Amino acid sequence: MVGRRFANRDSMIKRKISRRTMLGGAATAAVMLFKSSYGKMIQAAIPESVLQEADPTKIIGPPPGEIGTRSAFEHVVKKTSDISSRTPLQDLYGIITPSDLHYERHHAGVPVMDPHKYELLIHGMVNKPMVFSLADLKRFPSVSRICFLECSGNFRNSKETLTPQEICGLTSQSEWTGVMLSTLFREVGVQPNASWFLAEGGDAAIMTRSIPVKKAWDDAMIVYAQNGEAIRPEQGYPARLLLPGWEGNTSVKWLRRLELSDQPYMTREETSKYTYAVKDRIRQFSFEMDARSIITFPAFPQQVAKGWIEIRGIAWSGWGKIVKVEVSTDAGKTWQAARLQEPVLDKAHTGFRYLWQWNGDTTEIMSRAIDETGYMQPTLQQLVNARGTDMGGYHMNPITAWVIQRDGKVLFKPEKWK
Repeated sequence: MVGRRFANRDSMIKRKISRRTMLGGAATAAVMLFKSSYGKMIQAAIPESVLQEADPTKIIGPPPGEIGTRSAFEHVVKKTSDISSRTPLQDLYGIITPSDLHYERHHAGVPVMDPHKYELLIHGMVNKPMVFSLADLKRFPSVSRICFLECSGNFRNSKETLTPQEICGLTSQSEWTGVMLSTLFREVGVQPNASWFLAEGGDAAIMTRSIPVKKAWDDAMIVYAQNGEAIRPEQGYPARLLLPGWEGNTSVKWLRRLELSDQPYMTREETSKYTYAVKDRIRQFSFEMDARSIITFPAFPQQVAKGWIEIRGIAWSGWGKIVKVEVSTDAGKTWQAARLQEPVLDKAHTGFRYLWQWNGDTTEIMSRAIDETGYMQPTLQQLVNARGTDMGGYHMNPITAWVIQRDGKVLFKPEKWK
């Protein structure tokens, strides 16, 4: 009886999946196993329209696989451009970014690097220049920590129809595993008067940045793993520099060389790029990312209903821990403390939430972060007052507002400063 019931179900599904459906424009949602007329289990692609009608208690699903996959009903992706791709902040839960959704920023694409041939040279003002293989790095005591990375050019402000992903999706968070850079520096013997080191990548751009040696003694790492697996190629496989809290470009990917010196190297990436005007001066070597927050729900293109709404978002600071996030539901007239989600970690994304009863009137909601140094996230006008109207696009961390219309539609509120 049982065998007959499954056979009938098999026949019914096969009737639904015609050759025209399989070869036509229907999007495939999953691959299912079916028993052929010869008793052999075979795979067949199931269009989403058919899958939605199927009773999962009547169909044998796929067997355990070598690699896990997302549900066919989830379509979370990064938003790409020629040089970057942005994390879908509005679609994530918790504070860890899935490795395949971590933002990307490249200067010459993603190089293919053989881990068995990988070498990291440390030389310059050291007592014992050394070359480390990937296996050498993994022999040292390992350390894991959770922290964010953020591109210093992480702000878009052009139109109402922007998602959190488009506004500031060049930030992501992972658990990183590797060796402390201080451990390697002790191994090579850094000379007392060495105050800077050059970090050089192995990509086609040969990305280079000058880094103060004090960061190495603080919390810099050479990481080879991300979220429990080998670091992804887009994130610097097989090993990268990680400078927690500092602008993302300093955490040089595909790291191949560290050279110590008593002065910065003034490379292309720190003279023609990653500098910006502050009124009549130019700001250079602005490493730390200032405190910032963004509401990820409700946000464009979501639509809400009158009544209780849990406002949710993330906050972070390159200077340390987030100690407070305040939320305004009346366009900044008043502010209330949001609840922080534990754990609240150093130099890490921190979740926050605030329960609000919306009365149906048009209003603006926004958040502002405060870190343990006492720094409070500024408005865009405060940034303009401090830097001038020609401040460029680096280290922009303004309070951002969402307009909730009477019909429940949520739109971003862009602001002009020029």
